[in-house]
Amino acid sequence: MLFLITNRKIIKKGTFIEVIKKAVAGGVEGVILREKDLTYDELLPIAQEIKKITKEKNILLIINRNLEVAKTVGAEGFHIGFHDLMIGKPDWEGRLGVSVHSLEEAILAEKNGADYLLASHVYATDCKKGLAPRGVNFIKEIKENVNIPVIALGGINPENTREVLSTGIEGIAVMSSIMAVEDPCAAAQMFKNKIGSV
Repeated sequence: MLFLITNRKIIKKGTFIEVIKKAVAGGVEGVILREKDLTYDELLPIAQEIKKITKEKNILLIINRNLEVAKTVGAEGFHIGFHDLMIGKPDWEGRLGVSVHSLEEAILAEKNGADYLLASHVYATDCKKGLAPRGVNFIKEIKENVNIPVIALGGINPENTREVLSTGIEGIAVMSSIMAVEDPCAAAQMFKNKIGSV
């Protein structure tokens, strides 16, 4: 599966909603709305707009961190960080995703109720400047030790997509490779073509 993680601050062309529409038209199968600096009142109308797009295409909408927005819009998923999960499992009936950065975190997240894992970061990425990438073996190790879906994140582009998916994971998540390009639809299609050929 191909997931898009949003970041309205890196868009080069068009509006936030336009970019998401184009990415979905190109084959994105899940949108993770990750605009952590927005309040409930700021995020809600954006989430409602995106929900219309995802509902029409019958794909997943996952809200990052804002539980009330996730509940209000009827999102399919809610996503939190590992440390938030360790504080306590949220009051959420849908799919629960957790970000992990080590094998230990992955195993604990599964034990504590995660339905899927977002494991990062695989390759070097501007989002994590100065932090060494964990590599494909890190993803492979997690996949071999958990029984829930694993989605890889971090520096993934069409050229290295096959390498990441060769680990047997369920999908990849991308941000800048779709959000920060001139043609998000074509970018998503390139990823989809690579995924389809694995």
